Amino acid sequence: MSSTVLGLVRASHPEPSAAVTAVSGLLAWGAGHSPTGVAAVTATVLASQLAVGWTNDALDAGRDAAVGRTDKPVAAGAVSRRTVAVGAVLAALATPLLALTTNPTAALWVTIALVSALLYDWPLKSSPVSVLPYAVSFGALPAVVVLALPGAPAPPAWLVAAGACLGAGAHFANVLPDFTDDARTGVRGLPHRLGPAGSRVAAAALLLAATVVLVVGPPGPPSWLGLSAVAAAAVVPPLGWYGGRRAAGEAGGRPVTAFRAVMVVALIDVVLLVASGRVI
Repeated sequence: MSSTVLGLVRASHPEPSAAVTAVSGLLAWGAGHSPTGVAAVTATVLASQLAVGWTNDALDAGRDAAVGRTDKPVAAGAVSRRTVAVGAVLAALATPLLALTTNPTAALWVTIALVSALLYDWPLKSSPVSVLPYAVSFGALPAVVVLALPGAPAPPAWLVAAGACLGAGAHFANVLPDFTDDARTGVRGLPHRLGPAGSRVAAAALLLAATVVLVVGPPGPPSWLGLSAVAAAAVVPPLGWYGGRRAAGEAGGRPVTAFRAVMVVALIDVVLLVASGRVI
């Protein structure tokens, strides 16, 4: 049983899942949710992340095995494909039910975000519009946090736009370590069509755009804290990718720091919002 649980945890893409869940909880707190509301938002986002991660590994098990991805528990035989698939279905069903503990509007939008993310897993991953599910789902995420407040207030457009830019940037960064494996298994999304250099530029530009929108979108002049966040968003991705390439070259591993740079920028952005008191 313990090995199955460990396999499920590893198959859930634990690092990005934990990061997205933590950022959502922090955003919920900054938006003014009660402790119960923060818990409901956090549980909802966690369930959606589990559903997407497990679906991804269940669908990609054959591809992962073909390229020797021993870090993938299904491909490595640490947990069965059926177990991961059942977990994905249960997590997907739990997502709107957990959101209903806030209000039906939030439940509707988190369902839209989840369906969009699942459409990336299949069939949009290998299409020219592969970035679209990331933009839709990440744009809907802060909208759900605001809509889950009592009375379901409308989220500000700049907050949704910033989430969409952040999600689109995450897509280009997330694919970078997998270009070689994806080429061997026929995956050809938008980043693959742009190539590694084009994807790095797109990721950096979108992450910077997300931060700029968060700084200039709310009423009032930008603060020094906001301008510092913009500077950090401009510097963190290229430094992270350079360091990751060097480390991967020396150790022979996968350069995963590209996506970690995205998580750092996302954390900076949310801390900026919460510290400035301008989430809504």
